[in-house]
Amino acid sequence: MLPPIPTLQDYGISPTWGFLPMELPLEVLPDPYYSQWEAIARNLQALILSRRLRGVVERLQVLSTSRLQHPAEWRRAYSILSFMTHAYIWGGDKPEERVPQPLSVPFLKICKYLELPPVATYSAVCLWNFKPIFADEPMDILENLSTLLTFTGSLDESWFYLVSVAIEARGAPLLPLGLNAIAAARINDSKSVTECLHTIAETLDEIGTLLTRMYENCDPHVFFHRIRPFLAGGKNMAEAGLPNGVLYDTGSGNDHYRQYGGGSNAQSSLIQFCDLILGVEHRPTGERRSESSSSEQEGTAPPPRHNFIHEMRSYMPGPHRHFLEHVSTIANIHEYVAAHTSDGALCIAYDACLAMLRSIRDKHIQIVSRYIIVKSRESRSHSRSLSPREAPKMQNLAIASSQVAKVTRPGSKKLRGTGGTALIPFLKQARDETGEPAIDAWARRILNNGPGDSGASFAALGKMGEHANGEMEIVGLAGTWAMDEDTGGICHW
Repeated sequence: MLPPIPTLQDYGISPTWGFLPMELPLEVLPDPYYSQWEAIARNLQALILSRRLRGVVERLQVLSTSRLQHPAEWRRAYSILSFMTHAYIWGGDKPEERVPQPLSVPFLKICKYLELPPVATYSAVCLWNFKPIFADEPMDILENLSTLLTFTGSLDESWFYLVSVAIEARGAPLLPLGLNAIAAARINDSKSVTECLHTIAETLDEIGTLLTRMYENCDPHVFFHRIRPFLAGGKNMAEAGLPNGVLYDTGSGNDHYRQYGGGSNAQSSLIQFCDLILGVEHRPTGERRSESSSSEQEGTAPPPRHNFIHEMRSYMPGPHRHFLEHVSTIANIHEYVAAHTSDGALCIAYDACLAMLRSIRDKHIQIVSRYIIVKSRESRSHSRSLSPREAPKMQNLAIASSQVAKVTRPGSKKLRGTGGTALIPFLKQARDETGEPAIDAWARRILNNGPGDSGASFAALGKMGEHANGEMEIVGLAGTWAMDEDTGGICHW
């Protein structure tokens, strides 16, 4: 018997707004008991700039979570403590590896309730950190959105978060569309599957357009030097000043260092949902596709393997993670299309979905390149002209990224993204894997033109050329520039 098609509401997912909360995030916790937290949240930028945040936090009372009633209150508390914790860790000249009890004790309890780690996840900074300016206007319009919390108070930081919020809202129809396509495939309704795939491709194209709006109000310099350092977690952050990770002090005497990645767009359930329904398989970074695996020959799904994208599910709210697990047991669209290759309209619609999803990943690589790779190299070049007295004394992810960018020999250290991993190899592989399930032979050639295919007789998607030596070339109005294989990224799809 086939597993049932999941119902969105059973997982706290809105048919209208997708993984955004069914009711708007709270702008303030209603119980005055939490006024100390709210006061810090209101003055977070001033406390960071004045270097007073750590002292203020250390003098806080350890508040109980027993007065948090509605799930919206737990989500608000999670966002507040996420921002406070990251500001405490990264808001000084050097990172602080010990998080004091006034933060750790309630934060860990809230995380247990929400099934989330104690870091500033995508949920904390995007999904639960927005409000519409006008309630009667849609939430997928960027001009109608505002953030509730930021580290810097800048338009650039708000815009960085809100682009993702708008994408989540615009992509919400993908959820019922995907589930309807799966249900239609079960009853061999090819026409309905094709119609759903058409709309999915169109929606993915709209998401890609929204993503490119990042450039409008988020300046790469501000992002790299002012925003990105606060989003880093404690995983693989030795160069940034956290060799052991972070210790959350609960006063129990049994606390130990923990290493979590920071906020990352790979923690978006929406993009992982698209991968699942379209049959896109992501392997551990660096692992090549086995064309002759026995599982592929037998037409069965390969055994699950640990990789970064799957790891990111543990950074999603529990209900969203469980929803994806359910979807993974019922996904059948790729198999259905592969069994109906004579249906040209169906195959074209399916391959169009893959093309649009791959295009989103192409655009994200370009954003990573402009906001991280170029800025790290500019910082490296600028540092050469500084005298020792003028050299920056701070230690954070931006400084570490600039220092690591100086090393270019094979096997050298790699720039880290906020998620704690070297990202360009991951991003490029995830992008290339998106095209692997393509049905039509021509579409498969177009969508799988990864590194080493520059001699092919067809054009690459986008304005990117990837060479066999691992370099990527971005071609634009200002000419061309190269990007190393082993440099890192922002947050990643």
